[in-house]
Amino acid sequence: MFANRQDAGRKLAGALRAYRGRHPLVLGLPRGGVVVAAEVARALGGELDVLFVKKLGAPDNPELAIGAIGEDGKPCLNDDIARTFGVGHEYVSRLAARRLEEIRKQARLYRAVIKKSSPAGRLCVLVDDGLATGASMIAAIQTVHVDQPESIAVAVPVGPDDTLMRIREMPEVTDLICLESPEWFNGVSQVYGDFEQVEDKAVVELLKEFAALT
Repeated sequence: MFANRQDAGRKLAGALRAYRGRHPLVLGLPRGGVVVAAEVARALGGELDVLFVKKLGAPDNPELAIGAIGEDGKPCLNDDIARTFGVGHEYVSRLAARRLEEIRKQARLYRAVIKKSSPAGRLCVLVDDGLATGASMIAAIQTVHVDQPESIAVAVPVGPDDTLMRIREMPEVTDLICLESPEWFNGVSQVYGDFEQVEDKAVVELLKEFAALT
């Protein structure tokens, strides 16, 4: 159990101690993942940046991800879930366009504070506050891989076994760290005492802190 995202980040950093001294590029998925990533970056002496991805929700159930989209604008779908909901190309295209506009708006806000860091040749640690279907993280992995990093580690406080297995088997991933994988997984929030929504303002303040260090 984690008291909050900061607590989860500190505990996650402890499991990543092998990365200290290697100046990793710690990439947080907004918004909650950035809070966790900031604690990891502090503890490892790493650089913090944001990796923009948005979930593509199922029809009538927006919290269930049928996929995700990154800054490159290419949707990454969970084919099994998409088939279950009978999702067609028109639905995906329409939703992806809306989410891409949200990414661009968020990127303008965050990039006014901190410049984008290239993953090329870097040890990259991708952090979120937890995994459910894994769609957002899979899109994030594929986005980073295009830039040819030295390696990609995925670090999360919690996730279900099937999702973790799917990510572990991705050839782009060199390491996967997950602290909790409940036998009965009901959602990421079940391992948090405080899982309140993180606002853009809080992320901007964190980015200002790290921008001042560069």
